[in-house]
Amino acid sequence: MIRERIDERDDDEVRRQVAELKPADVADLIEQLGEDDTRKLVEIEGAELPAEALAELEDGARDTVIDALSTEQLAEAVAELDTDEAAFVLEDMGEKDRAEVLAEMPIADRLALKAALEYDDETAGRIMQRDVFAAPGYWTVGQILDRLRSVERLPETFYDVYVVDPGYKIIGLVPLSKFIKAKRDQIVQELCTPEPIVIDAKMDQEEVAYLFEKYNLISAPVVDDSKRLVGMVTVDDVVEIVREEINEDMLALAGIEEDNAINMPIRKVARSRFVWLLVNLGTAILASFIIGLFDATIQQMVALAILMPIVASMGGNAGTQTMTVAVRNLSTRTLTGATAVRAVWKETAVSVINGAAFAVLMGVAAGLWYAGLVGQPRAEATALGSVLAAAMIINMLCAGLAGILIPLGLQRAGQDPAVSSAVFVTTVTDVVGFFAFLGLAATFLVN
Repeated sequence: MIRERIDERDDDEVRRQVAELKPADVADLIEQLGEDDTRKLVEIEGAELPAEALAELEDGARDTVIDALSTEQLAEAVAELDTDEAAFVLEDMGEKDRAEVLAEMPIADRLALKAALEYDDETAGRIMQRDVFAAPGYWTVGQILDRLRSVERLPETFYDVYVVDPGYKIIGLVPLSKFIKAKRDQIVQELCTPEPIVIDAKMDQEEVAYLFEKYNLISAPVVDDSKRLVGMVTVDDVVEIVREEINEDMLALAGIEEDNAINMPIRKVARSRFVWLLVNLGTAILASFIIGLFDATIQQMVALAILMPIVASMGGNAGTQTMTVAVRNLSTRTLTGATAVRAVWKETAVSVINGAAFAVLMGVAAGLWYAGLVGQPRAEATALGSVLAAAMIINMLCAGLAGILIPLGLQRAGQDPAVSSAVFVTTVTDVVGFFAFLGLAATFLVN
């Protein structure tokens, strides 16, 4: 409906319909429009386009909107956002374009944004809100209430009153639910929760999310290297972090980058996927090389060519199951150095049990097929079934171990296990599966 109104240049109706939407819904609308319609919508809306929608957009759609806005319009929109959302909008812009936008902003907002952008991406300093409310410990509840009512600029949403010393270092905090019940003459330091969970501004955002989940936090103060209060992280920021990390890990397990946005340029998507496809091609060539070592064996017994994909496929699936669980447990901090040995032992036991079960199932099935349909002697059919069963046990055991040891090793080496594990696990299961099955067949079945 809105797309039709845009094409007809019914500007008043477009503005009316967009005004009825929440900022997140406006972002969804823009992501469904093409690039041309998005530019027309921005031209129609102008300064009326909700600033919050910019922070909700996927990268490709946000780039289109930013290009369509004038520098003055973009600066005005960014100034309306919280510091963390504003930094998110500006972080991918070029240095020149970013400097032009910052130059159009009020000096207080400009300095706050520059300070936020100095922190590394995906750290607490980048996602925190710099607007906080803090009070000295010797103030009374009444003094703080009066101050809250008189201050023009307060955080849009906050859950605690931070209590600080003269050096602006955290003494404690008072939840608002406790604060509003206190008497006006109550000294605030007597109410505060001592030793609150404090987040370092350089802490990785995944660690921030872990602390919020572990300690059931709604908000937490953020401090710099000198332990001075510089901002706060709230639970809505953490929800966004969790969503981003889940999407990132899910895509990384498939060997692709964050290119799922429909507005992402085709060339960029193709380039990001090409690298991992090239790596997978290399692993496939390695598996083919292993098969080539046993070409004479396969020529003498064609049944091997029919059955060997089963061994590699079962190992690959078992390895993927273990790897997925391991990566998830690493991201949630439930798989640590203290639990690693127990986790490896568990996966070894699971692999042996499942390997033995499928070995019996496929060994018997292969023997019956080879003896019944192909008409080979029972002894040869039994030997083929036994070789298949042994190879399956070996490969599923190796797959289970690779599925947990490779993510652990990559994390220990400082690499993201979600990105690199799949390629290594697939290589292990293919190579071991083919080598074990064909090697056993060459030893016991072929003269």
